[in-house]
Amino acid sequence: MKLTEQQIENLYKFTRQHYVYHYDVQTELVDHLANDIESIWEETPNLTFEQARDKSFKKFGIFGFMDVIEAKQKQMNKRYRKILWRFLKEWFTLPKIVITTTLFLTLFFILKIPFSEYVLMGSFLVLIMYDMIVLYKSRKNQKKQKKQKNKEEKVFLLEAMIGTSRNGFTGLALVNLFNCINLTNVSFSSLENHWLLFVSFSATIVIILFYLITYVIPQKAEELLHETYPEYKMVKNL
Repeated sequence: MKLTEQQIENLYKFTRQHYVYHYDVQTELVDHLANDIESIWEETPNLTFEQARDKSFKKFGIFGFMDVIEAKQKQMNKRYRKILWRFLKEWFTLPKIVITTTLFLTLFFILKIPFSEYVLMGSFLVLIMYDMIVLYKSRKNQKKQKKQKNKEEKVFLLEAMIGTSRNGFTGLALVNLFNCINLTNVSFSSLENHWLLFVSFSATIVIILFYLITYVIPQKAEELLHETYPEYKMVKNL
């Protein structure tokens, strides 16, 4: 006996109630549950849908869907790192390598100037403030669009990961760099050239990562999601 559309929708609701929030993970679990329920009905056709569903769910153990969620998150983290690495490698090819080299040399010569640490802290502070403003406007627009749609949005795991990485990078990287410079009280102009080269290179990588995670990858999100999920466009239009 095949499941009805109403029963399939019930399985989606069931997964959400058990802390599965991303549509692609829900779909994978719903497919598994549906097939298993149909197999259970073949053996014991007298069971109700709810009884067969609960019997299938018990097979996941005491932690329920948590092991599946964790496995999918690890899988998608790996994919996100590959995406980031792909974009990062592009910055070390022409013509972007010219921009990268210019940024690196500019930072190196700035660091040789007395009190350059204050210039860096000021620059990071401006970046943090700018990103906070952009983030605030983006969240405001998202809330407005959600109200206009007036329906439950189906969010994919990679989609959420792109948003989380974008929202968290400023706090994790730029703020920490600002604090490191502020607390160490190191005068960069007094350091030897090999240390200045190391600091310049590290700062260049952080700035590039900031730009990629905060702006490039979110702008390419639609393309990346279509690439990962063939059904993405159809699901979003439902």
